[in-house]
Amino acid sequence: MENSTLAVLQKACAWRESGALPWLCTVVTTLGSAPRPVGSLMACLESGEQVGSVSGGCVEEDLLERIRSGELAVSGPQIVEYGLDPEQNERLGLPCGGRIAVLVESFRDDGPPWARRVIDALRERRNVVRRFDVERNHSVIETADGVTETRFDGSVLTHFFGARQRMILIGAGQLAVAISEMAQALEFEVFVTDPRGQMLEHWEGPEVTLRGGMPDDVIREIGVDAQTAIITLSHDPRIDDMALMYALAEEAWYVGALGSLKTTEKRLERLRQLGLSEQDLSRLHAPVGLPIGSKTPVEIAVAVMAELIQARQGIG
Repeated sequence: MENSTLAVLQKACAWRESGALPWLCTVVTTLGSAPRPVGSLMACLESGEQVGSVSGGCVEEDLLERIRSGELAVSGPQIVEYGLDPEQNERLGLPCGGRIAVLVESFRDDGPPWARRVIDALRERRNVVRRFDVERNHSVIETADGVTETRFDGSVLTHFFGARQRMILIGAGQLAVAISEMAQALEFEVFVTDPRGQMLEHWEGPEVTLRGGMPDDVIREIGVDAQTAIITLSHDPRIDDMALMYALAEEAWYVGALGSLKTTEKRLERLRQLGLSEQDLSRLHAPVGLPIGSKTPVEIAVAVMAELIQARQGIG
């Protein structure tokens, strides 16, 4: 599964290259309950083809109808608001009290250069920001050192485009299958590595990148950055410890290890003996996952993904 933002921009550019005129719709503000967050994208053609989503409901249909009728963004970008009254909310399937504003713009000429620059950045796992002056119809692409909030001040949209989240799972058992399925649903790019060839041969999970060899070597080959999460699941110290030693010394934003409290205590002592500092060890989420009493692989996967979401949102 590709990053949904990358998929939308790639499709819009491909449509333009084929001679079609695509439209790009971006959620720029929300108030109250909203089906899609600020920054969500949809590209569409007047024929009705679309990729991405701004609401998951009737807002898309309304936008398409108004684009076909020539009502929207004919002379330049336009902001369209939804949820202005209870009747419209009910008609469009928006939550009670929910309001969203959508920026509508066309891909004229050969397609906007800013979109191609964003596509290149996402492919290269670089974070960038698009600063778009709606009235002037002018975009500037800037490098982003970290994660920046997407926001719209009424005239300028500051749209953050981040590299796709990447997850490396150590151990190809049932739990890795369950975590992989949930991680892909949340748009992670998933790698599963295990030096035990029979584990990879009997993989029955979703389509992920499977890698043999010692995990620490595989992690080095894949590469670790601030968008990478690494979780050890094998229960074998000979496999997990070297991977953790390498991961904790790198800039992975999340490092977790499966195991009981007793197993975790023994693991931490081994990692100290391998030379990791207390500061490095403080980054380890172990036992991995929120303490919700999970027992089965699916329940543990829920706990793990919940902790990842919590960490990504900066909660706790």
